[in-house]
Amino acid sequence: MSFLTLTHLQKSFGTVKVVHDFNMAIEKGEFISFLGPSGCGKTTVLRMIAGFETPTGGTIEIDGKNQTNLRPNQRNIGMVFQAYALFPNMNVFDNVAFGLKVAGKPKGEIETRVKEMLKLIHLEHLADRYPYQMSGGQQQRVALARALAPKPQVLLLDEPLSALDAKIRVSLREEIRQIQRQLGITTVFVTHDQEEALSISDRIVVMNAGKADQIGTPGEIYNRPTTRFVANFVGTLNVVQAVLVNGAAGTVQIGNKTLQLSQPVTGKADGSSISLAFRPEAATLADAANGDAALSGTVISSNFLGSVLRTKVDLGGNIVSFDMFNQPSAVLPKTGDTVSLSLQQDGLMVLGD
Repeated sequence: MSFLTLTHLQKSFGTVKVVHDFNMAIEKGEFISFLGPSGCGKTTVLRMIAGFETPTGGTIEIDGKNQTNLRPNQRNIGMVFQAYALFPNMNVFDNVAFGLKVAGKPKGEIETRVKEMLKLIHLEHLADRYPYQMSGGQQQRVALARALAPKPQVLLLDEPLSALDAKIRVSLREEIRQIQRQLGITTVFVTHDQEEALSISDRIVVMNAGKADQIGTPGEIYNRPTTRFVANFVGTLNVVQAVLVNGAAGTVQIGNKTLQLSQPVTGKADGSSISLAFRPEAATLADAANGDAALSGTVISSNFLGSVLRTKVDLGGNIVSFDMFNQPSAVLPKTGDTVSLSLQQDGLMVLGD
């Protein structure tokens, strides 16, 4: 049985509908990320789970109990905000203890639990400091500890890392995931950063215009997107126009080259135009690997990106990118060079709407 269930969830502000018939079943202990651009409805769904927004329609259940009409303080939920929201007049200890004091817990129990939380976030030595005396990363750790201290059933995180610099962001997201696994707490994480979502989630909900375009594991979302929006939003994608030669056999044609796909193409008539897509890492120089198809084109540009070398190629009017791992002996193709790209069957996708 699912632990957190969202059924036909809807939300409108006046005449504007921002969440459309959202459905999801989340298992106990799962780490779920809501991923999407600004205004797609991901934070609104999170706020409805927390009780800060009342659904226009639908239900929210936690552990089989209907939460839809409960106030935030009646739900056993911990929330971490983007802006930390720590109490500036309280030190670290008192910030973490706040929820426990409101719940009327005994003093001894509060002290023990706060020490446990500070040990969990490795900030025992900063118990007496105030928020203004700490870095952004440290403040966000305290906010996490405060949310976890009352032992909530569900942890909600609303873009908690977006205000931090890149290096701290990577470190803290790994720490959040480690703590989540250690406690086994059901977690919903909102982000617009695809790398964050791909790196720490059990499953990802890619949201678009108030709807869940696709729900799946990071591998499914990245390697097998089911809509054009998901394919373009998550990762870098090359799209080329092809002609369907034989849908049942999975045979397509790009220019004068015939390619064999790994699966048949359904829903399209032979001879029709289709959009074929592949990731930059799914193409290699023909003399560097044995692929299932080779397409010739002219190099437009090459860029050194550290661990990756990215080259743009004009394949008969289709502009595509391919990546090579950086090596000391690696040589970037030069603008104007003619190159052949090898494509693997299982790296090619037929894009839907």
